[in-house]
Amino acid sequence: MAYSTPIVLIALLILFVSLIALTGDKALARMAAETLIRVVLVVGLWIFVGNSGVVSFGHAGYMAIGAYCSAWLTLKPQMKALFLPDLPEWLAQAQWPVLPAAIASGLLAAIVALISGAAILRLSGIAASIATFAFLAIVNTVYSNWEGVTGATSSVVGLPRYVDQWVALAWAAAAILVANLYANSASGLALRATREDEVAASASGINMYRHRLLSLVISGFFTGVSGALLGHSIGVLNPDSFYLGITFISLAMLVVGGIGSLSGAVVGVLGLSMLIEMLVRLEQGVTLGGARFALPGGAQEILIGVVMILVLILRPSGLMAGKDLQLPRLPLSLHSKQTNPNRGDA
Repeated sequence: MAYSTPIVLIALLILFVSLIALTGDKALARMAAETLIRVVLVVGLWIFVGNSGVVSFGHAGYMAIGAYCSAWLTLKPQMKALFLPDLPEWLAQAQWPVLPAAIASGLLAAIVALISGAAILRLSGIAASIATFAFLAIVNTVYSNWEGVTGATSSVVGLPRYVDQWVALAWAAAAILVANLYANSASGLALRATREDEVAASASGINMYRHRLLSLVISGFFTGVSGALLGHSIGVLNPDSFYLGITFISLAMLVVGGIGSLSGAVVGVLGLSMLIEMLVRLEQGVTLGGARFALPGGAQEILIGVVMILVLILRPSGLMAGKDLQLPRLPLSLHSKQTNPNRGDA
């Protein structure tokens, strides 16, 4: 039944996108695309954090790597000559189709995850988490100062805006399927054993370092893809878009939904994204019964913080409490008849 989880989650996302498409609201359509990009990001984050138990603050760095890689591959050569004059000649003249560029971006992020994880994952617990934050700081500093290659703090503009809610939905579905397959694989089960008790897992012959590194590489791929999707959704890149803000909101979505399950990652993204959209609209003002009502500026951040605190007080394990959404089980009697079709009735 564990393999039915992606079916339920993808159906939930399709329902979410279909309902928004029926409204015909372009602002809601943009919100849906952004939400599904966050699903790719948070599910990618869950592949590592949810299975290993190591909180990572560095995944926004892999996101930045994927975003800028996609920009290098898809921007028109004239735009690269203007904004990114120090790119190698072969890269300056490249103009890839968007799908191969997104895959290449994920692969580059996965390679960087392999190299960085080889060092970081020799640590455990809070030391590993601090090391991931150091990695994020390094990536942000490099990308904020590498002017001829990343544009430094100046925004890179002109990316083809091909990512809508349907493109993002396809990638979200792919991320959910891979995350579920990995979680139920031998490596995923072994990694969760190390999450519960490192000493007992090591005594059972589980190579914690190898399994953590594999999960980080898979996680890095989808995180890099989410960066590429974000860039091609808004059409603009800036290093500050991949720093503390996106780091903390993605971790908040994962924790609020429930770090112990894939369903928690998806539900956390949907719940907080819809809450953020509602509060943004309330800040802009709504008309009720002829009177205009608007929240004061900054109320969005305060109320989101209050909601997160209440959720963690009332549901310390998150909204899903470590459980996954699954299709209902067949009745035992029906299951027995299906597995033993030649058996007569009692």
